Amino acid sequence: MRRGDERGQAVPLALAVVAVAILVTVAVAELGGNLVDAGRARMAADAAALAGVEGGRDASARVAAGNGGVIVSWSRRADGDGLLVTVTVRVGRAKATAAASSRGP
Repeated sequence: MRRGDERGQAVPLALAVVAVAILVTVAVAELGGNLVDAGRARMAADAAALAGVEGGRDASARVAAGNGGVIVSWSRRADGDGLLVTVTVRVGRAKATAAASSRGP
């Protein structure tokens, strides 16, 4: 015995499932984009720091831009017998910092 008219109850449930699926898809895409930006920021910071040891701030900026990044901070200081360059690069919403020395590893 049926308690009432249950026709059409599947439509709101299906709409709710579709809405949740869309939200999950958007969240996963956002997370994936942030992870990609973080990786690119690390790569750009490493390359910019290495370029900065030999070519200074301008070389770091060119390399960072070539890797899709923008320099947020840059510093160079004496490190024993060589130079230590520290660079922070932003790619999208991600930032990464790297350092390189002219003394080698």
